[in-house]
Amino acid sequence: MSRFAEVIVLAREAEGVMEHLTEPDDSRAWHQCFTRIDDSVFAGTYGGAGECYAWVIQFGRNTWRGLLPHLESLAWPRPESVQVLVRDEEDECFGLWMIYDGKLVEVPLPRTHREADPISVSGVLSRTDRPDPA
Repeated sequence: MSRFAEVIVLAREAEGVMEHLTEPDDSRAWHQCFTRIDDSVFAGTYGGAGECYAWVIQFGRNTWRGLLPHLESLAWPRPESVQVLVRDEEDECFGLWMIYDGKLVEVPLPRTHREADPISVSGVLSRTDRPDPA
């Protein structure tokens, strides 16, 4: 089944926590690796920077089950800074998950609605303010 998803993780002082997710690991439920986006990308230097606070990954199939619980279980140095953005193939926008009371939970976004979908890991996120097709 071909179904892609894109995930962006934003977190401060998390280089050590995310490092193992940038390397292949057959013990994980998914096999893709996160790519770090360090400050040099924003400066246009692309030469590497000391701090990294963004990581991206794209899944080509519905193989990312277990990712959110795995991220939740990590020992984040600043859990209040963790933001996980997820856009599954049928989503109309990225959904936002943050850590509250030690749990990674979806933060309701204005003018969106998530519906369960058996073929989607996270369900389908729709915009409620889109124009009616005419």
